[in-house]
Amino acid sequence: MHSDNIQTSKSIQQETGRTFHLATRLLPERIRHPTYVMYAFFRVADEVVDQTDGPPPTVQHEQLEVIREAALGNVDPAETDHEAVMAAFQDLAERHDISEETINVFIDAMEMDIAQARYETFEDLREYMGGSAVAVGHMMTEVMDPPQKAEALPHATALAEAFQLSNFLRDVREDIHDYGRVYLPQETLDRHGVTEEQLADAEVDDAFRAVMQEELARTDELYREGVAGIRYLPEDCQFGVLLAAVLYADHHRLIRDRGYDVLTETPELTRRRRLWLLARTWWHWRRNGDPEATFYTVSAVSERGPGETPTDAHGHGQPAWRG
Repeated sequence: MHSDNIQTSKSIQQETGRTFHLATRLLPERIRHPTYVMYAFFRVADEVVDQTDGPPPTVQHEQLEVIREAALGNVDPAETDHEAVMAAFQDLAERHDISEETINVFIDAMEMDIAQARYETFEDLREYMGGSAVAVGHMMTEVMDPPQKAEALPHATALAEAFQLSNFLRDVREDIHDYGRVYLPQETLDRHGVTEEQLADAEVDDAFRAVMQEELARTDELYREGVAGIRYLPEDCQFGVLLAAVLYADHHRLIRDRGYDVLTETPELTRRRRLWLLARTWWHWRRNGDPEATFYTVSAVSERGPGETPTDAHGHGQPAWRG
């Protein structure tokens, strides 16, 4: 990959994904550079649909189709608005044999964001995440190329879902005010009697706290499933992925410390907190070399939450949130 294209991609990650960028820097160069490129590609597509004053849906669809065709190698990157990023991604997809299906599933999820802003059930939301987050996790797994890929992929799926759900839970205020979207499952809101008007008016009461507690418990369980698979990754990739899990899950601590109020302000990790978590994670990792043990020692996710029963990577069992 051309160094200028990589630098452009790296700059996009530095500017828009500080948490993920810190974890990416801990990956070996053979994975770090492709990760910059993938992140930049994801952002280019995501920004088509995440503009508060963006173009009409027909134009957004057209823009995404250009990105799709460029990613698939059917369009010259010079014909796009993001030549450096798309050229780097084309090269990456060819080098690492990223499937057309994975690329299509990701772009399809971005298309969904244009037309769909509500999700009735968690399974409906999970279908969306199958493109927006899980496809990303699968691309990362392809690039890392673990020797036990079949064993690693279900855990990569769970971890990708956990990362995205943490973002959804952190960004409830921004999503509804800036984009008119609600990523909390409607069935969860209805079960606790929480309305969209309440979300928009930033009314944090016991019912809303119960919604957040339920969704945080669901997400915690996915972290447990995801982190259990880090051991399948190449050794030089494990710490970077572990740190990403620790950092993303720390938003749960912030949310709980705020009494589950994500409606009046969006909780954000400070630079000092991120660096402290990096140092603490590294120290425990050096002591035991066990990703799961380190995660439960350092992160905001307990090894087993109260009232929950174990589940496997496919979601079997009866944790509290699967009532």
